Amino acid sequence: MTLSYLKYALNKDDFISLIVEKLGSLSIDYSEKMNFIRESRKSSEPSSAAGVLLLIRFREDPCINADKNGDFTFLLVKRSSKVAQPGDLSCPGGMLNGFIDHLFRPIIAGRISPILHGKALDYARNRDSDTFRKMTLFLTNAIRETWEETNIRPCNIVFLGPLPTYSLHLFRRTIFPLVGYVKHDWHFHPNSEVDRIVEIPLHTFFSEDNYAVYKIELSGSLSSNTHNREFPCLIYRDDQGHEDILWGATFYIIINFLQAVFDFRIPDSHPKKIVKRTLYSDYLIGRQN
Repeated sequence: MTLSYLKYALNKDDFISLIVEKLGSLSIDYSEKMNFIRESRKSSEPSSAAGVLLLIRFREDPCINADKNGDFTFLLVKRSSKVAQPGDLSCPGGMLNGFIDHLFRPIIAGRISPILHGKALDYARNRDSDTFRKMTLFLTNAIRETWEETNIRPCNIVFLGPLPTYSLHLFRRTIFPLVGYVKHDWHFHPNSEVDRIVEIPLHTFFSEDNYAVYKIELSGSLSSNTHNREFPCLIYRDDQGHEDILWGATFYIIINFLQAVFDFRIPDSHPKKIVKRTLYSDYLIGRQN
């Protein structure tokens, strides 16, 4: 566990300030990626864009860490069987809606917005104007989708900063991640895309014992698209007996966050700790019945 984590995670306000500062100076590629996506629409293999929120919150619970009566957690959703990538953990969010998200972007980006304010707003406005527009567009996109999926209202989210984009392997899609802080508890009311909320404590990522190798075997139509692959993953077991595997885009988004804030490096996955999974054709579209 890094010394910077121990220093800042003990104080909620200091930790939030650290995130804003670190992400405020982080290099991001939103303009470049959007230009690529626009150009791809002229080809036979167009790409798409999606905004997601990496949400953190402080959960007061002495059982998590007796030294500080709680811990920061990452708030993720477990995808239902009705959507693509069923059973995976992901950040709430979804596809960009060119009309709606452009329409509401000025509200989110305005100085009176409770979502984007303070030093996070100052850092955002210090970027070039095109990057600021793209960043606030995907923030609007991600907040709208998060509200639909989890019932977390926009006024309950505070923007902390952007993360670099991530391009998916099995989809022609680029994810634009932004970090938000959930201020208060809320009544969780998922839509059909979400099975349940999974909260992974921040300290979980600093224990090497929680990491493994995720060995993916591809079946059916997927097997002709790419070779079998192995990925680093994190195994999380909650106090209710659920075991979830965090891998893929969401895993790397969180690792990028930890690297930016704490200069974190993922530990070597233990070669004897292997988790196997077969992906079938419905992984790309979900179950349609």
